[in-house]
Formats: sequence, structure tokens, C-alpha cells
Amino acid sequence: MDRLIYTAMSGAKHTLGQQAAVSHNLANATTTGFRAEIHRLRAVQVLSDARLPTRAFVVDASAYSDFSQGPLQETGRSLDAAVRGRGWFAVQLPDGGEAYTRNGNFQLSPNGVLETASGLPVMGDGGPITIPPDNEILIGADGSVSTLPRSGAQNIVNVVGQLKLVDPPEGGLLRGEDGLFRLRDGGAAPADEAVRVVGGHLEGSNVNVVDQMVNMISLARQFEMQTRMLTTAEQDDRTATRLLASS
Repeated sequence: MDRLIYTAMSGAKHTLGQQAAVSHNLANATTTGFRAEIHRLRAVQVLSDARLPTRAFVVDASAYSDFSQGPLQETGRSLDAAVRGRGWFAVQLPDGGEAYTRNGNFQLSPNGVLETASGLPVMGDGGPITIPPDNEILIGADGSVSTLPRSGAQNIVNVVGQLKLVDPPEGGLLRGEDGLFRLRDGGAAPADEAVRVVGGHLEGSNVNVVDQMVNMISLARQFEMQTRMLTTAEQDDRTATRLLASS
């Protein structure tokens, strides 16, 4: 009885959390560079001084991200870039730290600093990258950022910076509430020359909408089953109480 109640109760609680995660994935099905979040449940025995080995809890044992490649979409915009295969763009946080994203929808600040759509400076090999005014931008496959003057000597290409491209171990990355990934130890990953970039493209979300909808239906049925288990446990308890009272 204890195992039934505790497993169903904690299972229902974490199933609601899974539903929230699936809803979050579906809401970001069109977000550039988004990585789907995946949850798994497992039952664990409760350890306490009361020594109640029959009790078990369900816990969300493995919340992790799907790091598979999303579809590449050609935009033709010179400030757009997508990572092909493994790798990340490095961005500078307001506190001076470093975070990582696959969203290459870049823009220029009024001061000519290359930024993300949320206004965070994009890291280069020597810090944030600054673009001179009145210049076209070219992003190479190696992450090099070049400029081409719109007037004057238009055949002169100048390399103004190199995007910091990193490829840390996926197990060492932690997703923040802002959607950016960070190293679990809070450090900064070294640049990786093997990471490749496609200019004029953006990477779409890797969320599979059909799979997520099927998962949502499955979770709804699972939650219903768990609540029925709690009702059954309550009915069994009442029946046992009546039998003991009449004996």
C-alpha cells in the first residue's frame, strides 16, 4: 500500500513537470537554434531513520537536452550564421562571463558591436567584435568576420575578427533559464578550430512537433492512471478499515 501511494503521488507530481517541459519544447518549435529538453522518470527507495523499505518515490532522474542538429535554413542575410554539426557560438554575459548558443541571428549595436538578438556581445578571438560603419559583412566557414566597404575601394576585404567557436563536451553543459548554455564548472571553453559555420543561414529548432504531441498525450494518460491509483489506494484503505473494525 505504501509503495502504491508514494509511487503514484510522486509520479503524478513529476508527470506534471514533464508536461511543462513538453509544452516548453512545443512553444519553441520555431525558435532558432533551440535544443529540445528531455525528461525521464525512475522509482527510488526512500531512505530514512524510520526504516520503511516499502516506500518508494518517483524522481525526475534524467533531465537533459537533445543536442542533435536542427535543419539549416537559408536566409541570405549577411549577419546570419549557423553552426554545421557540433559546436557553439560564444557570447559575453552582462557579468563578464561566457555562455553558448546555436542562435546565429546576429545584429549590430549602434556602436557597431556584433550582438545576439537579445543584445549580448558575440565573442571573438580577442573579445567582442566591432564592425566599422558603412561596410558589408562576410562570415566565413571558419568563423572569420570580414568587411567589404560599400564605397571607395570596394574590392578590399578586411578581416576584423574571428568568431569564438567552441565544442565542449555535451555532458559538461548546463542550460540556463535564459536558454543559453554554460559550463557546469562556470569556466570558459577553449576555441575549437574544427567547428564549421555556414554564413547566410540559420539553424532551426530540433524539436520534433509530432513526437512532442504524442508524448503530451502519453503523459496525460499516465497522469490519469496515477490519479486512479491513488483513488484505488484510498478505497482499499477504507475497505481494510471496515474489516478491521468489524473483526
